[in-house]
Amino acid sequence: QVQLVESGGGLAQPGGSLRLSCAASGFTFSSYTMGWFRQAPGKEREIVASINFNGGYIVYADSVKGRFTISRENAKSTVYLQMNSLEPEDTALYYCAKARAGIVGAYRNVGGYHYWGQGTQVTVSS
Repeated sequence: QVQLVESGGGLAQPGGSLRLSCAASGFTFSSYTMGWFRQAPGKEREIVASINFNGGYIVYADSVKGRFTISRENAKSTVYLQMNSLEPEDTALYYCAKARAGIVGAYRNVGGYHYWGQGTQVTVSS
């Protein structure tokens, strides 16, 4: 079955960096769009970044453009999120997600994803 396992979260100071990883299994990873989402307490889950099957199309939330970078390594069935210049507003539970079949580009909508990891907590605080 599909499994998505996130790692790399933790506590970072404002201006610091973290790198999240998501190891995928149970499907042909190289064929699917993948996404990173986040959810802060009391807020809805929101897109952070999405990457298509070969990395040729990427979208970011406006709030993270220029600070975060999504990438993937299909040979390792892993998607990454490099987070730099972290801000307290980035504090959230971060989720990796697999897009539904038929979605061929990068995709922002939560409804386009049907498998989710358990999440990794990112806390930005001094």
